[in-house]
Amino acid sequence: MELRLLKELVKKGEGEHVEFKLKSNHPEKIVREVVAFANSGGGKLFVGVGDDKTIKGLKDVEEDEYTLTKAIDKYIFPKISFRKERIPVSPDRDVLVLTIPRSVDKPHYVVDGTGYRQAYIRVEDKSIQASREMKEIMRRGRGERDVRFQYGDKEEKLMKLLDEKESVTVDLFAAVAGIPRKIASNTLVVMVLARILEVHPQEMIDKFTMSMAYQSS
Repeated sequence: MELRLLKELVKKGEGEHVEFKLKSNHPEKIVREVVAFANSGGGKLFVGVGDDKTIKGLKDVEEDEYTLTKAIDKYIFPKISFRKERIPVSPDRDVLVLTIPRSVDKPHYVVDGTGYRQAYIRVEDKSIQASREMKEIMRRGRGERDVRFQYGDKEEKLMKLLDEKESVTVDLFAAVAGIPRKIASNTLVVMVLARILEVHPQEMIDKFTMSMAYQSS
């Protein structure tokens, strides 16, 4: 990547596919961004660029690259593929660019020293924790095609609820349908996989709406 293109991308700011980090401090936290990109639509991580779009670069890019590569290998499961590139921005400074493609092996997790793992996804310009439903959609979406389900009482109640409201949550659906939360969750996941519903991840709680494809069918 040429410096000119780097400046153009930075000028546009952070977004769904772009994240800036001024330094590689706390690499165990930076890997969250890498996981979020892999679990979503992919993206680029620019190290040496501030949130204010200042391109400062890294003085010892080799050390930063080694630190981040080691952290990605240590803290992410399953392993992900990514590309590294150094872009000189001054005689003694470089910006490190990590390009993370959308993964076919998602969900990927950040695993800490105790073995606890957490998946992240990208929503606008933030990397947020993936809900149980999002993790299940990612997991089952790897291989399932032409998902079918039996249209019963709970599905009918869900459709009526969506006629009244623009979106529903797992808890709202469970309460209205009078079913356990786990069953409500699984029903929504299956209907997303069947392309009847769309899921809209958010920081606090996911929302589900009727899919555009289903409405136009």
